[in-house]
Amino acid sequence: MKAPQSRPDRRPHSITSSKGQKPSCITGGNHRSPDPNMYAAMANLPALLESYNFAYGKFRSEGGFTPVEQEIVLLAISRVNECHYCVAAHSFVADAMSKVPTEVTDAIRADQPIADAKLETLRRFAATMTESRGTPSPAEAEAFLAAGYEETHILGIILALSAKIISNYSNHIFHTEVDPAFAGRAWTPPA
Repeated sequence: MKAPQSRPDRRPHSITSSKGQKPSCITGGNHRSPDPNMYAAMANLPALLESYNFAYGKFRSEGGFTPVEQEIVLLAISRVNECHYCVAAHSFVADAMSKVPTEVTDAIRADQPIADAKLETLRRFAATMTESRGTPSPAEAEAFLAAGYEETHILGIILALSAKIISNYSNHIFHTEVDPAFAGRAWTPPA
C-alpha cells in the first residue's frame, strides 16, 4: 500500500488533547496503562474511538471464539489489510496474552497455512471475508461450517471486521507508530 504524500491536519492527539468529549472507554474506570498510539489517532473523533472499543469488546466477549481463535481472526484480517500496527499488536497479544503458539502467529504473518486444519479454516475464512468484502462463495462458507464452526461464527467474523476496518484504516491514514511494547513483533507488508 502506498503511503499518502501529505497529512493535512491529521495530527494524532493524546487522549487529553483531542477535540470534543472524551470517549467513555477512556474516561471511565481505572485507566493505568499508557494509551496505545492507535487510540491517540482515533481520538481526533472520539465517537470513532468509542465505536472501535465497543465493537472490539463485543467481539472479545460475545463473538463465540476462544482467545486463540480470536487472535487468529483479528490477525488474519489485519494481515490482509496490511496494517503494520495491528499485525504487530495482535502478534504481541497472541504471544503474551492469548497463548497462541508462535508457529501459528508466524504463519499468519507470513500468509502461510496453519498446521491445525480447523484453525487454518478459520484463518482462511477470515481472510476470504476480508478480501471478498463479505462475499465468500457458497463453497467457502460451507467449508467453514463443515470444519465445525456455526453461522454465528460467521457473524462474529463480521463483528471483528467492523472493528478492524476502524483500526486498520485509521492506522493507514495516520501512519501510526508501533508502540514500544509491540516493537518486538513489528511487521512490514510485503512489497
